[in-house]
Amino acid sequence: MTDPQDRDRDRDRDQDRNQAQDRSAVTVRPAVTVRVRYFAGARAAAGVEEEQVTVPAPATVGALVGALTARHGAGLARVLAASSYLVDEVVSGPDRQLAAAAQVDVLPPFAGG
Repeated sequence: MTDPQDRDRDRDRDQDRNQAQDRSAVTVRPAVTVRVRYFAGARAAAGVEEEQVTVPAPATVGALVGALTARHGAGLARVLAASSYLVDEVVSGPDRQLAAAAQVDVLPPFAGG
C-alpha cells in the first residue's frame, strides 16, 4: 500500500512537470511597432496625421490594416480597402512583412490626373 505522503509528493511532482511543459509550449511572439502616416482622405478618416502602431510579429501590411480598422472603425476601413501602401517608400501589398520601426504610408485614391 502506498503511503499518503508519497502519493501527495508524486501528485505535486506531476503537477509541477505539467506546468513546466505548459510554459515551454507557449510561443512568445514579439511585437513590431511601425510608424503609420495618413494622407488625404485616410487622414480625415483616421482623425490623425500619423501614429505609432504595434502589431504582433511577424507583422504584415494586411495585419496592420486589421489593427488600424479595429482602432479607427468602419470609416477608415472603407478608405483602407481602396488605399495603396508604401513601406519605407516601396509600394507594398498585404503580404509584405513589416520590420520594427518601418514607416508605412497610407495613400487613398487621389482625384485628378
